Amino acid sequence: MISTATSAFYDISINNLQGAPIDLSTLKGKKVLIVNVASKCGFTSQYKDLQKLQDRFKNQLVVMGVPCNQFGHQEPGAPEEIREFCDVNYKINFLMTEKINVKGEEQHPLYQWLTDKTLNGKNSSTVKWNFQKYLLDEDGQLIDHYYSITNPSSSRIVKHIE
Repeated sequence: MISTATSAFYDISINNLQGAPIDLSTLKGKKVLIVNVASKCGFTSQYKDLQKLQDRFKNQLVVMGVPCNQFGHQEPGAPEEIREFCDVNYKINFLMTEKINVKGEEQHPLYQWLTDKTLNGKNSSTVKWNFQKYLLDEDGQLIDHYYSITNPSSSRIVKHIE
């Protein structure tokens, strides 16, 4: 059987920040906004807007923060430090994954899927910096990606969620 882009996303294995597996199939029926995050970046204040977006669309959207230390070593912390930073500074309650590589030879399968048209069925992209965003529809299909300068509350993103 040939795997489709839809089933491929839900079949990816990734752990949460505490190290427990995340069953991505539980996200079916909701849009998913995947964002590579870092606590020492000029875009870190977007955590606040990501949380607002999660709160506003809690019944139809899952925000997934993906810590990454590949851009300027701006996420050097251990999982406990990342969680504490997010709790203390931004009171986030959205899904956070383990720290992964989003590019290069050790690119995590999640980002292989997000950035390769042959896997996601939509388009190929390169992760340029922290807080790049990927939006998926309720069936796990890639809608689009947005560079760091696009605020999470931008109409470019919100129009696809509403």
